[in-house]
Amino acid sequence: MNILMFTNTYCPIVGGVSESVQRLKTRLQAEGHKVLVVAPKLRGQPKHEPDVVRVAAVQHFNGSDFSLPVPIPGQLYEAIEAFDPDIVHSHHPFLLGDTAARAAETYGLPLVFTHHTLYEHYTHYVPGDSPRMQRFAVALSTEYTRLCDAVIAPSDSIRDLLCLRGANEAVHVVPSGVDTRRFAQGDGAVIRQRMGIPDDAYVIGHVGRLAREKNLPFLTEAVTQFLSERPRAHFLVVGDGDARMAMHETAFYSGVIDRIHFTGKLHDQTLIDAYHAMDVFAFASHSETQGMVLVEAMAAGLPVVAVEAPGVREVVKSGHNGYLLPGDHARALAAALANLDDQELRAGLRSGALTTAQAFDESRCAARCLDVYRQAIAAGGPVSHADEDAWERMRGRLEAEWQLLRHRGRVLRSLLQEEPVYGLMAKPETPETSQK
Repeated sequence: MNILMFTNTYCPIVGGVSESVQRLKTRLQAEGHKVLVVAPKLRGQPKHEPDVVRVAAVQHFNGSDFSLPVPIPGQLYEAIEAFDPDIVHSHHPFLLGDTAARAAETYGLPLVFTHHTLYEHYTHYVPGDSPRMQRFAVALSTEYTRLCDAVIAPSDSIRDLLCLRGANEAVHVVPSGVDTRRFAQGDGAVIRQRMGIPDDAYVIGHVGRLAREKNLPFLTEAVTQFLSERPRAHFLVVGDGDARMAMHETAFYSGVIDRIHFTGKLHDQTLIDAYHAMDVFAFASHSETQGMVLVEAMAAGLPVVAVEAPGVREVVKSGHNGYLLPGDHARALAAALANLDDQELRAGLRSGALTTAQAFDESRCAARCLDVYRQAIAAGGPVSHADEDAWERMRGRLEAEWQLLRHRGRVLRSLLQEEPVYGLMAKPETPETSQK
């Protein structure tokens, strides 16, 4: 099968969507399929990418990790025709997602869309962030699903949310896969030595972008509270971003700055070694659709302490592979970390973590994705994106989006409804409210 993918984020960007696309591509190719990825041009990208077409983009829009592609050159369509795809897989509902829909329509191909992201949690990257902008983000992604022949949700929670919002009913649950065999093999001692962490320390770990939407002020408050009570405990933070300074300040004023360790962004085996340097994994994000780092941690044999949220509840099971907490309660998270400062208890949960990770192995997830492709092709698409009214609505919303970006928050009132959208989640707590 020849699979044409469109993504707004790709290597060298480190993030959930970028990693998901790269892993799916690699696994599908290992199974004998051909994959061509259309992605933005990025500084630091590999010099030789025979199966990737790069298009011009604005990098790190408004301080985020996201890139904004500019209008697509004609040579892209030459590359598409030379590749002769059987199906189009879009990983975003806007920008290059728009191009994916146009390509599917132009060449009469089925269009599949993976709803990787709860975009309403990311509107602070756009000037003019407001509840109306959040409703716009929900409407944009929901409308896009109606242009598709099939929609992939990374978890049951996201499938249910899409149904509640009135999205395309052809939704299939396919998690993003993890190479569980690779993540099972790591040398944590190397990372501990590099970061100055004692061999006998109890290490709480976290991996991810250090960004506002990850609920890091709360996580740092809870972990530093625990560290202040346990002198042998350390906090290992893998990743980088604007929230790092605030995390550093919280640790400083809590008197535990010497026991919080920031590695920056890590890749490949070094990242895996960092997981193996941890004893337990802590996670507090409300903005995940799956939380791939949870599966990576479990594949490394780590129990997980996490706050209950979409995409998280499907992975973390209290008493089986960690603790799932009902809300943002720093004392409760600190207490769970204290309970896991017990090797015998961790050993029992380790078994459950490894078992859970196997269900998310990338070979299984790729096979489920292929089933979605085959069903869409067998159905004889395109279907929904042949609806002229749907296409005109989509074009209108995309035009509104560009106006928002260009004019710093100006909303086209005629395209936005004042009433709330069903299933729109509450805005994530600000650093001020999360400290209460």
